[in-house]
Amino acid sequence: MRNTHHNPTRGRAAIGRTLLVIALGAGVTACGGDANPLASAPYDAADRISFSGPADAGKKADPDKPLEVVAEGADGRITDVTAEDAAGRYVAGELSADGSRWHSTSPLAASARYTVRVSTEDGDGAPGRKVLTFETGKPGAKKTLDVAFGPAAGSYGVGQPVTAELSRPVSDPAQRAIVERALKVDSTPAAEGAWHWVDDRKLHYRPKEFWPAHATVQVRSNLDGIKIGDRLWGGAAKPLKITTDDRVVAVTDAAAHTLTVYRDGEDVREIPVTTGKPGFETRNGVKVVLGKERFVRMRSTSIGIAEGSAESYDLPVYFATRVTWSGEYVHAAPWSVGSQGSANVSHGCVGMSTEDAEWFFDAVQEGDVVQVVNSDGETMETFDNGFGDWNLDWADWRRGSALTSGGADGTGAQEAARLRPAAV
Repeated sequence: MRNTHHNPTRGRAAIGRTLLVIALGAGVTACGGDANPLASAPYDAADRISFSGPADAGKKADPDKPLEVVAEGADGRITDVTAEDAAGRYVAGELSADGSRWHSTSPLAASARYTVRVSTEDGDGAPGRKVLTFETGKPGAKKTLDVAFGPAAGSYGVGQPVTAELSRPVSDPAQRAIVERALKVDSTPAAEGAWHWVDDRKLHYRPKEFWPAHATVQVRSNLDGIKIGDRLWGGAAKPLKITTDDRVVAVTDAAAHTLTVYRDGEDVREIPVTTGKPGFETRNGVKVVLGKERFVRMRSTSIGIAEGSAESYDLPVYFATRVTWSGEYVHAAPWSVGSQGSANVSHGCVGMSTEDAEWFFDAVQEGDVVQVVNSDGETMETFDNGFGDWNLDWADWRRGSALTSGGADGTGAQEAARLRPAAV
């Protein structure tokens, strides 16, 4: 990120010579045409500004070392510094209040070419500028942290979170901050959002609210070549592009025994349903469609019900829309039509007629929102049983970021999942 620092204009003074020292660690290869290997041709106030650096040209800068710019002499100061690599990534930095020193606060990339632009003014306020180019060396025999984004490229509902899977665990708060700062998510239309650390190897990203309908979401990593920690460097990551469709939200009221589908805020269908009976209550809260299966065989033994007992079942189920990995679906349940709209008799799923289930199956897609209210069941798990991300309010979600005080001390760690197998 570009760092700009402005100081009020100083009082007029006699023009003096300001020496700018660029400290890059041992060894630098400068790319400039001047006799001084670190200097490129200045414009304005050339008699007041020069660069100085390591004399042993031919070596590349150590990316483990910070970048530092110092103004030596009492008659001049630095007003602005930008450092950018060939990929367009800016190095964050801080400028001292008196303008005597600027230093980087984010790591340099390995095997990268940088351009540093330094703006100055002398005691009379006359401006000057220098431009430096240099290259950093390779990280050497060190570990690489790769990132894989999800879901797969395509079109999704407005509730679909973005995921980032890391090839190695990252637990140190400072290292997490480096990783998270490099993972970029851009939405058009724009939507405020944040990353949340699920565990040491997984992050989820979601907006404060659901994604806008018909949005384009692009995800990329700027970690490639960036030092994360001792012997750990960022690797390449394949960018991701997804789009959202209409805003589809299905709300199941377990007490009223109805499921209402809203499309872009309009009530398009109200369906009589049955939900989980006592002992098998459907989870409350916001879930996200994970997938659709036209046929699923559901057995009671998968959830610990003994075969042949009063609660046992072995049923062919059609038009099954999955909302948890443990087996909660919205599906056709022709055997319970008499209770749909009036009583809760299922083993945890939302059941409806075959006709309604087929309509619902065709109306929704992955990422659409399915919410259950007024059930006596527990609240949907945030992670590990699907996407319960929306059940954290925004303040709690932000506390899982490494860029906030909450995320830095590990409060975004993985929570234990209470999983159940498939139920009807």
